[in-house]
Amino acid sequence: MLLKKNIPLSYVFGKIKLELILLTIYSIAVYFEHTQLGFSNFSIPLAIPGILGTIISLLLAFRSNQAYDRWWEARSLWGAIVNDSRSFARQVLTFIDTSDGNQEKLLIKERMIKRQIIWNYSLSCHLRKQDASQCLDKYISEEERNVVGNAMHIPLALMEQHGNDLRTLLRNKWINEFQQVAMDDTLTRFSNAMGACERIKNTVFPVTYSFYIHLVVLLFVLILPFGLIEHVGIFQIPLVVAISCSFFLIEKMAIHLQDPFENKPTDTPTTTISRKIEQDLKQMLAKDDKVEPAKELEGPEEPTFYIL
Repeated sequence: MLLKKNIPLSYVFGKIKLELILLTIYSIAVYFEHTQLGFSNFSIPLAIPGILGTIISLLLAFRSNQAYDRWWEARSLWGAIVNDSRSFARQVLTFIDTSDGNQEKLLIKERMIKRQIIWNYSLSCHLRKQDASQCLDKYISEEERNVVGNAMHIPLALMEQHGNDLRTLLRNKWINEFQQVAMDDTLTRFSNAMGACERIKNTVFPVTYSFYIHLVVLLFVLILPFGLIEHVGIFQIPLVVAISCSFFLIEKMAIHLQDPFENKPTDTPTTTISRKIEQDLKQMLAKDDKVEPAKELEGPEEPTFYIL
């Protein structure tokens, strides 16, 4: 996740370092052939790169908007997961009446809330193609860990365990049918959010669209020096580098934003969000005098860099 407000120039130019070097060499080469090799009459009207630059601007604006929409949808889904996790914990704590001191009900109550903490971390790892089983070391029993850890889709397996406990609660009449429906509806929202995140993760941004835009940007970069050299002379070198780098930076920004679950600095901060959910659910557990506060889980580290 990008955390700092001030981005160092080394980070910015590091993204286009190769392009910056090649552009500088190309601009110098164009100036050299124009002044030293007798090609002084070869130039392009400035209107041509101007028109092409306008077209590229529109294409890059559309591309950036589409990439941001994907990132914002991912962030919105995890915002819904935060709300639903709190709602689910509240339902567990208020629907299951433990005033009679029934130890089995106390265990189920604690187990379901701790499992929800694990589910958020495991979903974060699952989306980033990390080992989701590393999140199972705390908060759940060894027996359940052995069952869930062998699953290919660990978040789904954890959700199934939620369903099993919900069935046990209804069968023993520790919750009524209306409460069961309400809790099951919350679990359904978890599944819907998980499926939507997987859709974003597995739907590749159209490669041909990105490739064609990149080709047009390269064409613009190649003809821009010939349009500027008659007007500004040697100053076309810094101008070409500055103008072209701005297009490359926007293109890179869109590429990074379009995949919000790749464990990159521009990712949706799923680990940080999971830790916030953990804190909230532990607070809710701590208010139940008969349930011991859960120990904090050390989840996978968030990629920490800078923030725009």
